[in-house]
Amino acid sequence: MRKPGFATDPILAKEAKSIIALALRNGPIEDLHAGVSCPQCAGKQEYSHLTNDEMKLIMKSAVNRVYKLFWLKTHAPAKHQIQVEFGATYTTKWDEPEFDEKAVLVPNSGR
Repeated sequence: MRKPGFATDPILAKEAKSIIALALRNGPIEDLHAGVSCPQCAGKQEYSHLTNDEMKLIMKSAVNRVYKLFWLKTHAPAKHQIQVEFGATYTTKWDEPEFDEKAVLVPNSGR
């Protein structure tokens, strides 16, 4: 949800979308997405569509890939930027991110 007067930072937006493309879209989740839908449960939210092992694989892969991108940002900024530019090639038609204060999990300490 965008706050009045809140402008999306295009550099952060590009990096965020690139990280998601590189960490999730191009990971194990893409293999699951490419599979055939279950005709009995497709579109029904009450059914799990991922096993615990599949979810663990997706999350482990995402954490490892995000860690690598953060490591590059800290220790090899030029290589990080190359990765961001590469990831951005997958996101040209994606929506811009929205700032949702309610999605923040850590309460504001008032500082």
